[in-house]
Amino acid sequence: MKRTPFALAALSLAILSGCNQAPEDIQKNNTHVKAIQVAQVVAPIAKKVPHEMTIHGDTRIDDYYWLRDDERKAPDVINYLEAENTYTEAMLGHTKTLQTTLFEELKGRIQKDDDSVPVKNGDYFYSSQTRGDNEYATYLRSSDFAGTDQQVILDVNKLAKDHDYYAVSGLDVSPNGNLMAYGEDTVSRRVYSVKIKDLTTGKLLEDTLEGTNGGVVWANDNKTIYYIKKDLQTLLGYQVYRHTLGTPQADDELIYEETDTSYYMGISKSKDGSEIYIWHSSTDASGVSVLSANDTKAMPKHLIEREAGLEYEISKLGNAYYIVTNLNAVNFQLMKVDINKAGDKANWQSVIPARDDIKLEGIDLFNDYLVYQEREMGQSKLIARNLKTGKELPLSFNDSAYTIGAYGNNDLDSDTLRVYYTSMTTPASSYDVNLATGDKTLLKQQAVLGDFNADNYASERIFVTARDGIKVPVSLVYRKDAFKKDGTNPLLQYGYGSYGATMDPTFSSSRLSLLDRGFLFAIAHVRGSQMLGRPWYEDGKLLTKKNTFNDFVDITKALVSQKYGAKDEIFALGGSAGGLLMGAVANQAPELYKGMVAAVPFVDVVTTMLDASIPLTTNEYGEWGNPNEKAYYDYMLSYSPYDQVSKQAYPNMLVTTGLHDSQVQYFEPAKWVAKLRDYKTDDNKLLFKIDMEAGHGGASGRFKRLEDTALNYAFMLDLAGIKK
Repeated sequence: MKRTPFALAALSLAILSGCNQAPEDIQKNNTHVKAIQVAQVVAPIAKKVPHEMTIHGDTRIDDYYWLRDDERKAPDVINYLEAENTYTEAMLGHTKTLQTTLFEELKGRIQKDDDSVPVKNGDYFYSSQTRGDNEYATYLRSSDFAGTDQQVILDVNKLAKDHDYYAVSGLDVSPNGNLMAYGEDTVSRRVYSVKIKDLTTGKLLEDTLEGTNGGVVWANDNKTIYYIKKDLQTLLGYQVYRHTLGTPQADDELIYEETDTSYYMGISKSKDGSEIYIWHSSTDASGVSVLSANDTKAMPKHLIEREAGLEYEISKLGNAYYIVTNLNAVNFQLMKVDINKAGDKANWQSVIPARDDIKLEGIDLFNDYLVYQEREMGQSKLIARNLKTGKELPLSFNDSAYTIGAYGNNDLDSDTLRVYYTSMTTPASSYDVNLATGDKTLLKQQAVLGDFNADNYASERIFVTARDGIKVPVSLVYRKDAFKKDGTNPLLQYGYGSYGATMDPTFSSSRLSLLDRGFLFAIAHVRGSQMLGRPWYEDGKLLTKKNTFNDFVDITKALVSQKYGAKDEIFALGGSAGGLLMGAVANQAPELYKGMVAAVPFVDVVTTMLDASIPLTTNEYGEWGNPNEKAYYDYMLSYSPYDQVSKQAYPNMLVTTGLHDSQVQYFEPAKWVAKLRDYKTDDNKLLFKIDMEAGHGGASGRFKRLEDTALNYAFMLDLAGIKK
């Protein structure tokens, strides 16, 4: 529930540009919008209504606070947002042909009839498929991997047909395989109604659970469900309820309530099905409460009492817990303890000790194998350990920089590991890996239709020295015959750098449309992620947050000086907390960028973090600091993009949001755009696009997303002078 990044493929939905703007005030209307005329197109400028805010003896005046409407119904606000959309559409009218070309190009690379690799869970193999021009997936199951007796368990296309936005979550099947719970969200606020479907009859039960986070865990009696309920104001999941099928939700039993609003909650089940876990997670501490999946009267108990700064997660194997923890280990270590003795940390014994330069990222357990994932010098890898012999086997791949992870490994009694793999030149791939031999079987590689040939593209990993002497990794990809390292190519630089989220290099078929037109794409692995271990994160949050922004700027300068990109053709992209990065960079070094895209940007840092009623605020004091404390207030204020807008020239900019965004409220970018229009001294483009139906993740539906991508690519290409 953090202000998380889109996947890189999804971030291409938000790429960027604007339109020439020569300010000339001409009118004011009754919707709190006055206007300026630009080449016969009216750009809305929001009316100023001063709003005073004072804390720590400091007073700020927010002229655009009125744009906040929590109900999203105020006519003056809606009219303003629609005026922005009208202006954006008009200013992009000359790119319609290019948009159509790009859309057909993007769509043409996608295999319309597509099936996922089946994953075994219990007695069935579960998969999804897309067909023809359907926007959504259909979910299926079969008694074997080959799918000889496939059963449709959920057709999302039928469910979504009467909705402008539709998302499903969960698809949690009961232990006996007869019932399935799933969540649906028709607003894009990530508040789900849970439905229960009888898979033997295909009919819905009368049970509906409102106001949930979308997931459930089944008790082993096949009629008891555990779920998390959300606070509808803050959108925090804060209560765990136990529901018995056939009874009203009002009668559900509250078994846990989180009173510390700095914690998120999640629920899951142990791999052997014997225990249910309630996960507690704040920015810098975590823990778990445990209850039996066989006892429907059981109450959860903390494994150990929560401690500030202590993080851990558990995996059960037999009568032992394997614990990934930062206890006495900055980069985490793996420990093991007898279940009955787990409550005393003195009983925890090291299995994989702490290492200074290698971060332990997670584990997957089998009866005979321990598979662990670690990261060294920015690269993640998997290692299989035979629990009987102690022998270890690294699982190797060919690319120099890639993304890898285990998924769908639900069977303890297996010697095969399901792996997801991709690089910037390798489409997403699924493998089964023999844990005894390391032999890999490719089950599927994402099909890229058309004339795609991976050999036409190249990827590099370089290190750039930042202003404080720290070396920062950068991942690059380009088309070999379209790129020359002579400082003539346009360059798009992406960054995020918050919450310890690491943006590993991945493949994007949409990105090919930029690479084929001569763009180089760069991922700046700035501090605030965990690309170089946990210290890399600690050096990019709280009172060191500015390192994130400085790294991004320094990487841009280095890429230009090393002739990876033309100095007058540099573009920047970031979304959510990466939109904060864009805002801070735009204030610090606007002259470096021809264009900038800030997707659903978190830009009003101080005001948001002072308001505990806004979703995500209190949970994130550990990330940004609590501005009720003066030291954090002063530091936040010094970089908050909205507060630091100044009378200077800014890059051409495209800002996007969703009216129903639950992570970054729409009014943050709305206010930011309004202030930028008032302050900026240049004639560069400033566009604001609002999806009036969607939230933080943008449009639902695979082809509707491509329309957004085509629109944004067309703007960027147009700005770069590339017309087709």
